[in-house]
Amino acid sequence: MSDEVLETNDEALTPYEVLDERGDVERERDEYLDALQRLQADFENYRKRVARSSEEAATRAAGDLVARLLPTLDAFDLATAHFANAASDEVAALVQTRGLLLDTLSREGLERIDDGSVTFDPQIHDAVAHVDADGETSDGPIVEDVLRAGYRWRGTVLRPAMVRVKG
Repeated sequence: MSDEVLETNDEALTPYEVLDERGDVERERDEYLDALQRLQADFENYRKRVARSSEEAATRAAGDLVARLLPTLDAFDLATAHFANAASDEVAALVQTRGLLLDTLSREGLERIDDGSVTFDPQIHDAVAHVDADGETSDGPIVEDVLRAGYRWRGTVLRPAMVRVKG
């Protein structure tokens, strides 16, 4: 480079000062670019967090609604058990209505917990009665009878199954 002088805004700058000023401008540009990229990443994370939060709120709201419907399912179960030996159009309609409600809720994520003869799991079972094992040995208590079905909504237990355990 030569030692010629450049004139800008009534100031005389040497080529070295121009290069130094250019380096300052490039650093400032890089800082702004970095800040913009961080801002874009923060906004993208915020957008994802809001979407996830909205989805979780909708799932919770649906789970709350289903939990409020569980007594209705219990009433259907009791009515179906009561009329198990009766044959009439009303009983058939009752069984069909119960089936439609259960099928609809199952497609949306409701799972019924009503398996007997499985190992007792306090996460999904509520033991309300105990029966002696009568000499049988096992790894732990076994569900002998399900007194009231439990329900799981999209993997989360809404209500544990009320069971009688053996062992």
